[in-house]
Amino acid sequence: MDKKTFVTKGQLEEIIKQYPTPFHLYDEKGIRENAARLREAFSWNKGFKEYFAVKATPNPYILQILRECGCGTDCSSATELMLSDGVGFSGREIMFSSNNTPAGEFKLADSLGAIINLDDITHIGYVEQELGRIPEVISCRYNPGGLFAISNEIMDNPGDAKYGMTTEQLFRAFSILKEKGAQEFGIHAFLASNTVTNDYYPALAKILFEVAVRLKEETGVSVSFINLSGGIGIAYRPDQEPNDIAAIGEGVKKAYEEVLVPAGMGEVAIYTELGRFMLGPYGCLVSTAIHEKHTHKEYIGLDACAVDLMRPAMYGAYHHITVMGKEDAPCACKYDVTGSLCENNDKFAVDRMLPKILVGDLLVIHDTGAHGFSMGYNYNGKLKSAELLLKEDGTVQMIRRAETPQDYFATLDGCEMMKKYL
Repeated sequence: MDKKTFVTKGQLEEIIKQYPTPFHLYDEKGIRENAARLREAFSWNKGFKEYFAVKATPNPYILQILRECGCGTDCSSATELMLSDGVGFSGREIMFSSNNTPAGEFKLADSLGAIINLDDITHIGYVEQELGRIPEVISCRYNPGGLFAISNEIMDNPGDAKYGMTTEQLFRAFSILKEKGAQEFGIHAFLASNTVTNDYYPALAKILFEVAVRLKEETGVSVSFINLSGGIGIAYRPDQEPNDIAAIGEGVKKAYEEVLVPAGMGEVAIYTELGRFMLGPYGCLVSTAIHEKHTHKEYIGLDACAVDLMRPAMYGAYHHITVMGKEDAPCACKYDVTGSLCENNDKFAVDRMLPKILVGDLLVIHDTGAHGFSMGYNYNGKLKSAELLLKEDGTVQMIRRAETPQDYFATLDGCEMMKKYL
C-alpha cells in the first residue's frame, strides 16, 4: 500500500509559479470531510463537541473552516485564546487547557467565557485569588498514574507525565470547587499520544466514565461533560491501518451505555480535542531538491529543513515522501533526505528507499497538517515558510506568507546595527 497525495504534480507546478517552495499546503476538502466523519461518529451523543487543538495548526483560516464545521477550540496559551477570539469563537466554544499557567492567561480565558480546565489542585486557590471567584463552569484534568495499557500492550506512561491530578487530588478538588460555588463540572484526561488503534478512546472513556460515577456517589458532584482529549493518531507509515472513527465512536457509545446510563448519567456530553487526527493527513510540506551529495552515503538536499518540519529531527518520526511524477518508478535508491541546518539530525528521512531523485524534482512530505508548521523555529536564522490552502474549488489561497529577514529582525527594536534591514 502506498500513500497518495491530495495534490497533483501539475497543480504544484502551477502553484510554484506564484509561491516558491518550500511551503505547507492544506486540503480544505479533506478537512471538511474528516470533520463531518467525526461528527457522524459521535452523533449518538446529544452534547458532543470537538474542541480542535489549536497548537496543532494555529492558523485563523484553518480555524474558520473548523468553526464552520461546528468545532470549538482547545487553547493552551494566551495567543491561542486570542486566535480563537479573533476568528469568532466565544464562551463555551473555547476550552482552556493549560499547565503552569500565568495568572494573566487565566484572566483572559475567563474574560472570553472559556471553560477553564485545571491541571492541578493548587490552581484552585490561584484561580480564585486572581479572578476573585471560582468560575461556575470548571473542569479538572485527571492523571491516574502508572502505565496505560490495552490488552497487555503498553500504550504510554501517564505516571511520568507532568499533567493532571491524582485520583485522590481529583476527588478533593471537586469537593473544594463545589464548596466554592462551582455549578457545572467536567473531567479531562490524556493518557496516550498518537495511538493507531480503535481501542484507545473506548478504553479511556470507560476509565473516565467510572470515575464520574464514583464522583457522583462519593462527593455528590454530577459531571456534565467528559473530555476525552486527543491521542487518536494517524497512519504516518503506508503499511499502517488508519483509525476508523466510526468504530471508535461506537466503542465509546458502548462504554457510555454500560457505565453511565445505568448510573442515571445518560445526559453527560462527550467532548474531544483532536489535533493530529483532524489536520495531520490534510497538510503536506512541498519542497524542491536543490543538491545531491555522494560521500559515505547518498544525500539529497532540499530547500526545506527542520525549521519547516522538526518532528523527524526531534523524535526520529517517520513522514512518508513522494517524489512527484515518479509515483510508479521503482524505489531503487537509498537516500538520506536532508535540510541545510548546521545539525546532523536535520534529516527528513534516513536510509529511505526512493526513486532516483534529480535536482529540481518536487518532493511532497506527507502528514504535516498538524504539528508541522506550528513547531517551526528560527535556528540558524532560517525563515519559516508560507502556508497555502488548496480550496474546494481547486484554487489556492496564501493563508500565511513566508517570513522575511525583516520579520526576523523586527523584535530588535531600536537596534541601529540592523537598521538597514528593518
